[in-house]
Order: sequence, then C-alpha cells, then structure tokens
Amino acid sequence: MEQQSWHILIVEDDQRLAELPRDYLQSNGLSVAIEMDGAQAAARIVREQPDLVVLDLMLPGEDGLSICRKVRGQYEGPILMLTARTDDMDQVLGLEMGADDYVCKPVRPRVLLARIRALLRRMEGNVVQAASERRRLQFGPLVVDNAMREAWLGEQAIELTSAEFDLLWLLTSNAGRILSREEIFNALRGIEYDGQDRSIDVRISRIRPKIGDDPMHPRLIKTVRSKGYLFVAEAAEAMV
Repeated sequence: MEQQSWHILIVEDDQRLAELPRDYLQSNGLSVAIEMDGAQAAARIVREQPDLVVLDLMLPGEDGLSICRKVRGQYEGPILMLTARTDDMDQVLGLEMGADDYVCKPVRPRVLLARIRALLRRMEGNVVQAASERRRLQFGPLVVDNAMREAWLGEQAIELTSAEFDLLWLLTSNAGRILSREEIFNALRGIEYDGQDRSIDVRISRIRPKIGDDPMHPRLIKTVRSKGYLFVAEAAEAMV
C-alpha cells in the first residue's frame, strides 16, 4: 500500500485542532478527511472504511468510547484515540473498547504522523513477523493464522481486534520464550517503551479469556514477574 493511498479520518469537534494535523498529514502524502459531529462519526467510519481513524475521546453528540465500541464489529482498521486527559482509566477504557493506540493532547503533528505510520505498517504485517516463515500455528485446539489474520479455538472463530491479533501472533510465534514489555512494545508499536504504558497489559487481559485461558490463574499466557510474558505451548496443547 502506497502512502498516497492511505485515507485517514480525523474525528475532532475543534476545527482548529483538526485542521492543523490534517494539513501536516496531507503535506506528508496522506489523504485526510475531518468529521466534527460525533453523532455522525460511527456511520461515516463504517460507510467509508478509512485506512485509519484518529478519534477524539471528548465529542459532542456521542463520545469517542461509544463510537469505538459501536464500529468495532464493522471496521477492522486501526483506531488511534486522542485524549486530553492523562488519567490511566480513560486510556484503559479506550483500549478495552477496541482502540489500537492512544496519544494525549496536545499532540505534535510529527508525533501523530509517527504513530499513524507505525499503526499502518503493523496493519500491513510489516512489523509483526514470526522468527520462522510459518504462517499458521496450532497448539492443541488453538489455531492462529497470520496469513488470514484469524484465530480459532476448536471450530469457534475468536473475535480479536487488529492489535490483539498482532500481540497473540507475536506471543505464539515466540512460544516458550519470555518476551519483555520492551520487546513487545517495540515490535508492535515501533517506539520505545516508556515504563508507564499499560496497553500491553490491557490487551493480554482481553486475549486470555478469548483463547480459553483463566484470567485469574492463567496457564497459556503467563506473566513472569519483572520479566514479561510467556506463551506456554504445552499448556495450550493439553487443552481439551
């Protein structure tokens, strides 16, 4: 996918705050549209299917969390949430509603561009790659297919966001090896881990029940204290 074909939709009710990043992104080869009405945003996202959505958290008519939740079943592209708050709970809620990343306002245009490019690269599959060339992994009833970007538990398809799939593929393709938060963060987002971001932990907590893991006493994706996360192939293969 060429940069010129990337279509970005910015959902932001402040015209000045929307036009500044729009102009910068367009000067860097992206096609950008603006939607200022939160009540119209969900329908427009589903109808136009942009390559990426930059979604403000606080909107009149309908807030960003509600929009994100509403479109997730019909829109598979990355959603980058903008929040003026620094409260962790807002960021966690955004991720739980299906956002792929978030950035706090005010955001410098070049930082926003970097985040957008990282998400688009990940969507194309150029960031998350297994150490081997295998495109499908199976551990007992759990199947993860990187070519189709789908996963199954037995015959049941697992509903995963794009970001959740990337994380699951990264963990399963490195089964038996502890991946630090720094490694995961760098592989999935292309930027260094700041020691504060909770997005990886939130996604792990969402993935566990979807793949049949016990969130309270996980056996498949284990948290290794002070080290990171480990996918245990033997535990998955022993599932009935």
